[in-house]
Amino acid sequence: MLQTQPLGVFPGAASFFLLPSAPEGNNVLPLLLRGYLPDIWSESWRFFVAAIQGESEDVVVSLLPQGPEGIYNRFILEPEEHIYAWARELLEGDMALLLDAVAWRLGLRETPPPYADAAGEVRAFLLATQAYEALHRNDWPTGLAILLEAAKTVREISPVFSARLYAEWAATKQMLGEHGQETVGGYRCALALLETSSFQEARAELWFQLGTAYQTGSEGRKDSLLEAVRCYHEVLKVYRKDTHPDGYAMVHMNLALAYIAMPSSDRGAHLRAATAIQSLREALHIFKKDTHVEYWTSATINLANALQHVKTSHPEENLWEAVALYEDALSVRRPEDDPLGYARVLANQGNALAHLGAFSRAVPRLEEASRLFRTYGENDAADSVKYILAEISIKQKEAASFC
Repeated sequence: MLQTQPLGVFPGAASFFLLPSAPEGNNVLPLLLRGYLPDIWSESWRFFVAAIQGESEDVVVSLLPQGPEGIYNRFILEPEEHIYAWARELLEGDMALLLDAVAWRLGLRETPPPYADAAGEVRAFLLATQAYEALHRNDWPTGLAILLEAAKTVREISPVFSARLYAEWAATKQMLGEHGQETVGGYRCALALLETSSFQEARAELWFQLGTAYQTGSEGRKDSLLEAVRCYHEVLKVYRKDTHPDGYAMVHMNLALAYIAMPSSDRGAHLRAATAIQSLREALHIFKKDTHVEYWTSATINLANALQHVKTSHPEENLWEAVALYEDALSVRRPEDDPLGYARVLANQGNALAHLGAFSRAVPRLEEASRLFRTYGENDAADSVKYILAEISIKQKEAASFC
């Protein structure tokens, strides 16, 4: 029987490594299982810290200990068929099962090994492998059920490993379009298990995923959108502009969209709209047209939309800025690539121009948007544009009658 192992705790190869017995093991393992590195290492564990610290494969190999753990770990570092065959002859028990599980993940074995006789984190590792095999076959119910069992199996032994399994379970459900309480509960279990760990960046990533689950499944409900906002503010405690620029900008994008999606009929709507505009401007400090064209386009269009609809003491200034932002977006949102997206930008720009009284500029844009909407079967959108054009026609006739 193996001693408790930090399987699945650290990223990279260290997630698979086995540690040999060491005098300091009983004191150090509890730290490792929560992601903390001790100040003093056993000589036989130096390979492990070298891997975590990003040393080269050659350095890690040179530090591997003798014995069965060294044989197994060599295969992790050099996953070749002949090394697998060599290690398979020498290893037995839990080590052989773990070796077979890794070999299956690497395509060197047709089926994952059984897990009936395993316990603890080894059982969880083998269960996870069985789950991945089922998910690979698109057998989602089986894969999810086994993955959840794996997470529960190791929850008391290795909280970080359990958290990663809960997170995978929740992310898979979310990928399948499930954003309800079960998915939310999976993310929250993972967050709770990581709370006393060293992996604060991993917690930030989970807060972000939880926020997207609330946001995607909100269906416009203010309470769910407010939960999403709370999650994104947790992310921003870790993601800073100077340390995680892309993640920081993405969080601000999602924050803005959550605020914009909230009902606009209550007293806080004006403040939320202003906050959304601020977040979109913050995102555009990072997302530039030449480096993040898709994100830049999305943020630019959403900022223009927000400026057009926010209540302000200087509406004309906002509307002209919105018109300019739509024009910028049209430089990359081409009709041949995305005709409906192009039409929506044209329609929004035409609407802003109409509010400014710039009818001669608004009408051709709106007419082109209407034509594209009709061409691609978006008749409701075309009818909305037709209504704006009719309003413009009325105003033009009224203006002519005064001349």
